[in-house]
Formats: sequence, C-alpha cells, structure tokens
Amino acid sequence: MAEPLIPTVDLSPFTKNDEDGKKKAMEVITKACSEYGFFQIVNHGVPINLLQRALELSKVFFEYPSDEKLKSSPASNAPLPAGYNTQPQQSPDKNEYLLMFPPGSTFNVFPQNPPDFKRTLEDVFSKLTETGLLVETIVNQCLGLPPNFLKEYNHDRSWDFMVALRYFPATESENNGLTEHEDSNCISLVFQDEAGGLEVRKDGEWIPVIPAKGTLVVNISDVIQVIQHHLFFFVIKVT
Repeated sequence: MAEPLIPTVDLSPFTKNDEDGKKKAMEVITKACSEYGFFQIVNHGVPINLLQRALELSKVFFEYPSDEKLKSSPASNAPLPAGYNTQPQQSPDKNEYLLMFPPGSTFNVFPQNPPDFKRTLEDVFSKLTETGLLVETIVNQCLGLPPNFLKEYNHDRSWDFMVALRYFPATESENNGLTEHEDSNCISLVFQDEAGGLEVRKDGEWIPVIPAKGTLVVNISDVIQVIQHHLFFFVIKVT
C-alpha cells in the first residue's frame, strides 16, 4: 500500500484574488492541520533559486574547519544562541546549526565566509517572513478565529528566527538527527534538501515528508494547538 502523503496546497489563489481557489485551499489546509498538523505549500512567493543558493552556501559553511565556524559563535547576551553552534556532546540530537534573528537584529552573528552568505540569509529571512504572514492569516481564517487574532497575538516579530541545520551522518549506534518533538511557537516553515529526513507521526505511525522541488513544509506548532484545545496535533522528528 502506498505511503500517505502530506497534503500540498497551492497558495497562488491568495495572491490572485481567486475566491474559489482560496476556498478549496482552505478546506485542504483545515483538514491537513486536523489530521497531520502539517501541510506543504507551492507558489508561496519565495524564489526557488534563492532557497537553493542558501542551501548551497550553508553546505559550504558547514564544511569549513571548526575553528573557522567558531568565529561566528553567539554573543553571551543573546536570548537564543544566534550564530554558529552545535548540540552538547551528551545530547541525543546530532546536528550543528546557524541561527539568526530578523535582519538588523543586534544579536545576529554572521560568518564572513562564504562571500554573500549574510546577504543571502537576510534575503531568505525577509521572503520567508512575507510567506509566514500570509500563512498565518490563512490559518487564522481556517481556525475561525477573530480577524487578525494570530497577527496581534504574535505582534512582536523581533523574536522570529531562522535556523540553517546540518544533521550528522548516522552511525551504527546513533541515528537521530533530531529527536521526536513539538515546535513551541505558532508556525514553522521548513525547507529540506534532497536528503530529506523529516517525519510526522499520524495514528502512531511515522510518515516521511518527501522533499519536493519548490515546496515549503508548514508546521502548525504548540501555540496554535493550545488555542485549538489540541484539535490540531502533531509530533515530528528528523532522522
């Protein structure tokens, strides 16, 4: 039997004022959120070549020696470790990452190399923010919440953050990239490379989210689950 797929939604009706298309998309999103807590989006407004460029530069950066990457270590006063970091050695999660707040944040620590990395990350952040605000508005309608409820709840965008992650190869004794978890925010957008690894648990089974060109994954997170009294529910892991 074929594995079930995470639903994919075309967002173009929301930019073309296609009311019939909007209605159909919202029906799919509402069902996907209640059954998976996840859906995928296409025609989302983030240029695919920009996302690919960010992936390419991230791969170059993560291949640098540790002493070069550590030049971008977080400042001690940052509320989250903005800059380069790795998971503690004793952690079951096996990855390294580069975290940033919105462009212009004084907490951001960017690598000097590769060239153009900083500008590319800032461009991706700005585009994902636009898409995130659109998705937030759509989900607000799907939930039947008062107009602009999520926008007003999440009005301080200075705490939005973006993370480039590299998961270490599995070994004979360890194969966890990121352990089973729920995201503790409103909405997460995920862009995977061709290796994939993201999985969603539905009815006790883990379903792989297969990478598809031009697709972003939308994760409905803890805050919205609480608002909906766990009508929308999900658990994810990365292998």
